[in-house]
Amino acid sequence: MDNHDDKRPPEEPVSEGIPAPEGAANLIDTDYVIGQDNITTNTLGLNLDLHGKVFSISAVIVLLFVVLTLALQDTIAPIYDAIFSFLTGNLAWFFILAANIFVILCVGLIFSPLGKIRIGGAEAKPDFTYMGWFSMLFAAGMGIGLMFFGVNEPLTHFGTSFDGGSWAPLAGAEGNAAGAEALAMAATIFHWGLHPWAIYAVVALSLALFSFNKGLPLSMRSVFYPLLGERVWGWPGHVIDILAVFATLFGLATSLGLGATQAAAGLTYLFGAPESDITMILLIIGITMIAIGSIVAGVDKGVQLLSKINIILAAMLLFFVIAVGPTLMIATGFFENLWNYAVHLPALSNPFGREDANFSQGWTAFYWAWWISWSPYVGMFIARVSRGRTVREFLVSVMLVPSTVSVLWMTTFGGTAIDQYVSQGIEAVRDAGVDLQLFIMLEQLPLSQITSFVAIVLVIVFFVTSSDSGSLVIDSITAGGKVDAPTPQRVFWAIIEGAIAIALLLGGGLTALQTMAVSTGFPFTIILLVACYAIIKGLMSEPKAV
Repeated sequence: MDNHDDKRPPEEPVSEGIPAPEGAANLIDTDYVIGQDNITTNTLGLNLDLHGKVFSISAVIVLLFVVLTLALQDTIAPIYDAIFSFLTGNLAWFFILAANIFVILCVGLIFSPLGKIRIGGAEAKPDFTYMGWFSMLFAAGMGIGLMFFGVNEPLTHFGTSFDGGSWAPLAGAEGNAAGAEALAMAATIFHWGLHPWAIYAVVALSLALFSFNKGLPLSMRSVFYPLLGERVWGWPGHVIDILAVFATLFGLATSLGLGATQAAAGLTYLFGAPESDITMILLIIGITMIAIGSIVAGVDKGVQLLSKINIILAAMLLFFVIAVGPTLMIATGFFENLWNYAVHLPALSNPFGREDANFSQGWTAFYWAWWISWSPYVGMFIARVSRGRTVREFLVSVMLVPSTVSVLWMTTFGGTAIDQYVSQGIEAVRDAGVDLQLFIMLEQLPLSQITSFVAIVLVIVFFVTSSDSGSLVIDSITAGGKVDAPTPQRVFWAIIEGAIAIALLLGGGLTALQTMAVSTGFPFTIILLVACYAIIKGLMSEPKAV
């Protein structure tokens, strides 16, 4: 790797769309020009600017997958079941061990001298205030997942722990309501706390470092320059980017499918909409059309406005439940749940010799694979808004701020549902379908018609922003790292995301969604483990912040 100190002024870009480092930074000296392998054409009045190999291979395989899944609906479901069982049953230890490595790397960098390095050069200044930055970190993460699992997961873990079933985390606490609740919340926070955000942090830090400090395109292949050198612009890099496309597409499709089932259940619950596949398909098509409108409107007018609406609505719903629900229990439970999480963290993160195989395979392995599938999308977003932060500041904030919000969310919604069942004897929430549990929990509180409607709107807006932002990331990867590729390409990927979600829902339902997240998460986990070495090597060549 041929590096040299560079102190060019910040107004001189080192790569298209990538600002030059401010102050001392070790740029990578490469002859590669962003977009040099792209095909630029104007076909049928549409401007296109595509990386020929990455786009064509990704698009053909994904389209073939959608057609085959829709054509073979009756035979494909058992195949998805078998693949999911095989991957989670045999490779759960691998996903759990890998996620532990990501956490250890992040914590190690926080306390090492490398934590002083500044993203964007030794004299770089942050592009956003702390408040704006923290808001975007939260918005980037797990909106649809929090809505879908916020009630379901704590309540499910409580039930299995109390009953002492084979799905109980850490063998459960049979007959002990307090112990079961402690285990349930610890297991839930484990899935939504430090580990997933460490996964995102690894991807975001690697992308930010090699783009803003090394001057390479904002693409996953750039991270591997220390290992592959100029070969990263050839087939090894093509394979890395194609896997990033698949991981992002199917990770997003999983989230969009979950969101569609929950929104459809909410519409049936509130307005009596038919409970059928047709309702979900029409919902996905409608939301995809809204996402396309947002794409055409542009980032400032589209995604930014919707993200602000999202944050406001989510905060209103959260604080409403805190105010009218078991307020004292939520306030004290927040700290109790954090303590229980810390106590049970070593056992929950143990990859070997687990007695709770169903829990570690069916829950944890799926989550880690899903978060890893999401990581190129979330990581690229976080990287783009984090220039000017030190590595230490970046890692502490990315891991702790969204984790804290997730703990508060799960304590509020999951804790309220558990309290309704244990203290008030309301069994309706426990007995409801997973996509309906949020609405049944809200039904026990005042103004339930309004809050349920707000919840549906939240799911839909999360859906739109995820589709829009995900299309931007996938388009950037398939356009050779360009961040300003023509709009029709992003429209194409938004349509593809909706099509995959429809195909998976019709071809096998929730299991199909989970299977594709795990299937694409597995090879990408290997890529991220190798990226850990590249991050350390890249950071060691950087000058420390003043």
